[in-house]
Amino acid sequence: MAIHRFYLTYSQEQIKEPVIYQVARKYDVITNIRGASISDHIGIVALELEGEEDVIDEAVAWIAEQGIKVEPIQKNVIE
Repeated sequence: MAIHRFYLTYSQEQIKEPVIYQVARKYDVITNIRGASISDHIGIVALELEGEEDVIDEAVAWIAEQGIKVEPIQKNVIE
């Protein structure tokens, strides 16, 4: 199992979409919101994904396909 952390940046149109819920249901990953700042115009979420490497990669690709900017916080987190 791997753990990766990402910043997700949502536009005004995407703020109300349940993307984190959907990615957890669609892929076999555990989601953990580590921090968030949401306004009416933009949303920034620090998200931790735990799961198999290839599944995390697929989940991140899917999030990006939804139009959300995904930036890694840390590459390899070992706890």
